[in-house]
Amino acid sequence: MKIRVNGEEKKIDLDQENAPLSIVLNSMGYKPNTIVVELNNLIINSLKWEKVKLKDGDNLEIVSIVGGG
Repeated sequence: MKIRVNGEEKKIDLDQENAPLSIVLNSMGYKPNTIVVELNNLIINSLKWEKVKLKDGDNLEIVSIVGGG
């Protein structure tokens, strides 16, 4: 399946056609407690990542949270 991540097209090779968002993020190396995810212009609560299925052509914007002071 092909999706867009932060404006860049990515090909995701997973067994499922509609892969859970959590598995896709994990396969790209993201840690759930350090990012905010927007899927097709909607922010997705991290508690729902297991239930949200990605499909071909979806658009993800992923923002990393950086601490400091």
